[in-house]
Amino acid sequence: MPALAALVVVTLVHLAAQGVAPGGVLADLTQVLLMPVLAWLLWTTTPDPKSQLARLALAALGLSWLGDTLPRFFDDGSDAGFWAMVVPFLLAQIAYAAAFLPFVDRSIARTRPVLVAPYVVAMIAVLVFTAPRTGAIWPVLVYGAAIVTMAVLATGLDRVATIGAVVFLVSDGLIALRTFGGVELPLHSVLVMLTYVFAQFLLVASIAHHDRAARPLRG
Repeated sequence: MPALAALVVVTLVHLAAQGVAPGGVLADLTQVLLMPVLAWLLWTTTPDPKSQLARLALAALGLSWLGDTLPRFFDDGSDAGFWAMVVPFLLAQIAYAAAFLPFVDRSIARTRPVLVAPYVVAMIAVLVFTAPRTGAIWPVLVYGAAIVTMAVLATGLDRVATIGAVVFLVSDGLIALRTFGGVELPLHSVLVMLTYVFAQFLLVASIAHHDRAARPLRG
């Protein structure tokens, strides 16, 4: 499958570049290719006409691409660059949440509400840890609420989507810890991008599987 092969190659090159020269030309170039390749994979593995689930997922991938790309047009560490990253990713989480909303009756929000608690606790833990270094807590709170909502709704699709959403939480948590908490783990950028790509891949794989099961690909 060409799209999957391209994703593997671009991801491996990007992770290697992040490990050797984070923020370098090769790392930047491959990062902005990741979401288009994932969108290609989703497009070619879902039947036509595209379902609402697939269309919203494609929108989420497009918004994620904007979040990867737009900050590069601003000075490092600037407020404008920060918002150019946060706003598209916030909208991407909303798009994913909207995609998973039709499955809410199968999600833990309806079937086992007590399991929502760990998601909320994780968000609160990140907020508490980062609060002393955060000038305004509300952006982290709003974004945290959006991704937790997405992750809870993802449980209504299947186990793969559930794992993907949880890994997405981990990736964004790593970003928050570095940006607001001053925590820098060894190979931090590699860990962020590895979990980010893996999370998005699992969500795409789950959505494609669901759509193929509902309407097999033609030809």
